[in-house]
Amino acid sequence: MDYAAATPLDKRVMAAMQPFFSDQFYNPSSAYQSAKAVRQAVNDARVRVAHWLGAKPAEVIFTAGATESINMAINGIMQKHDGANILVSSVEHEAVIATAKAFAHRLLPVKVDASVDVDELKKSIDDHTVLISIGYANNEVGTIQPMNEVAELVREVRRLRRLQNNNLPLYLHTDASQAACYLDLHASRLGADLITLNGGKMYGPKQSGVLFVAGGIELAPLIAGGGQEMNLRSGTENVPSIIGLAAALDIAQSERKEAVAKASALRDELQRELQKLPNTFVNGSQKRRLPNLLHLSWPGLDGERLVMLLDELGVMASTGSACAANKQTASQVLTAIGLDSDAIAGSLRLTVGRQTTQAEVKKAAAIIAKAVQSLG
Repeated sequence: MDYAAATPLDKRVMAAMQPFFSDQFYNPSSAYQSAKAVRQAVNDARVRVAHWLGAKPAEVIFTAGATESINMAINGIMQKHDGANILVSSVEHEAVIATAKAFAHRLLPVKVDASVDVDELKKSIDDHTVLISIGYANNEVGTIQPMNEVAELVREVRRLRRLQNNNLPLYLHTDASQAACYLDLHASRLGADLITLNGGKMYGPKQSGVLFVAGGIELAPLIAGGGQEMNLRSGTENVPSIIGLAAALDIAQSERKEAVAKASALRDELQRELQKLPNTFVNGSQKRRLPNLLHLSWPGLDGERLVMLLDELGVMASTGSACAANKQTASQVLTAIGLDSDAIAGSLRLTVGRQTTQAEVKKAAAIIAKAVQSLG
């Protein structure tokens, strides 16, 4: 019940990666024919990823995961614009907030359902704002952000700046790590200039990622060296991971409608069963949310004890973000949506996935219900 933290490698993805571990191990930058074949495989993977993003292949940068992509996006923009500031929502992943803190930044307030307040965003943009970073779908409570409204606001500000002869650009970055299996990723429909993807969240290899960078945007390089990845991330490419990520994205996007239908049905059943417990609260939006995620609170319950008890009983779950749990800090997301300390302490995040069955959901719901009652 914790697919938001990690997904198992799809067997089809492993099959696509396998030849590049030992048979086609050549450096893509080498000049001989075997290496050129590997280079072509990397190029083909880039084309396939670009297809799902509605992008050009040159706009796709392969990275070692979402955290690196986020760092590349934020550092890459901010280092090019001295004196500029960045706006990020207060419910972003820690990688976004921690990276933004190195620059002039502001955390945007959110509504009680964890959605960005677009009116507040509009008030927060000033003449020195160069970048806005808002996650497509929240990793803790599952709320899907109003990206179209945000993108329209960005376009409006750009028009005003042109009229005012303000040459500072305004870019929109979105962390879409949790979205790839369930939501449309087309950049122009999202209105995003930079998009982060994470292979480890879509049944691909861990430590694989993508940063989409719209044509014409200049980033400061993340890693200097041989000029790989459009001169932004030098170093010999991790070919198996690149091949695996492209295969995983192909599967995730082509099977998206079926995945949404299945996950929604399982999540809704889980919610119905657990809401039979007294004093149960569902966090985040119940209208615009990821189909596979359910975030609950039982105020006064010890969530950490609940997670440990569930682990002993055979149910893997979490109180929220794995990164925050590892640091044993209060959830930034739950604090931002106004939950009090009792509700935060008694929270539980449950996420279903590709392998989850209805029988497993029924079993998990029964075990969780008994565990909550025993601790209550």
